[in-house]
Amino acid sequence: MSDLTHLSREELLGMLDDFAKNWLAHDGLWFRAIESKHGIDAAIECDIEAWRRFTVIEAKRIMKRHSIEENSGLEGLKKALGYRLYAHLNKQRIIEETQDSFLFEMQECRVQVARARHGLPDFPCKSVGIVEYTEFARTIDPRIITSCVSCPPDSHPDTYYCAWRFSLHT
Repeated sequence: MSDLTHLSREELLGMLDDFAKNWLAHDGLWFRAIESKHGIDAAIECDIEAWRRFTVIEAKRIMKRHSIEENSGLEGLKKALGYRLYAHLNKQRIIEETQDSFLFEMQECRVQVARARHGLPDFPCKSVGIVEYTEFARTIDPRIITSCVSCPPDSHPDTYYCAWRFSLHT
C-alpha cells in the first residue's frame, strides 16, 4: 500500500475526485460493453443486478467508516447519502424534511449532463435507480420506504434529474 501521509489535503481531495470519476467511467464503459454486445435491455438488466449488490456494499462500508448505526432512520440515511461516491461528483440536495420523510433530489447528474452535452436524451435509469436507492436505504434501516418521484425516462423539471422520497415506516 502506498504511503499517502505526505500528500497535502488538496492532493488527497484531487485523488478522491479522480477515484470517483474513474469508478463512474468504469461503470459507464462496462454498461456500454454489455449494451453493444447484447442490447440496451440486457445491459439494464445486468446493471440492475450489479447495483442490487453494489449499493448494499457501499452502504455497509459508509456505515462502518462513518459510525452510522444500523436502524438509524432518516438521519442515518441523510448522513450516508452525503458519503456516496455520487455525492462527490453530482450536485444533490435534501428538501421537504419532516419527522418521517424527506425528498432527495439529484440536481446535477454527471452522466445525464454528459449525455445532454453530446445531444443525447436522458439515460432511462429509473429501473436501476429504484433498486439502487431502495436497497441503499433498506441497508441503513429496513423501515425506510423509498418512492420514486421522478427519474428518466420520466419527464423532470430543469431543477433536477431525479427525485426520491424516503419515508420512515414505524
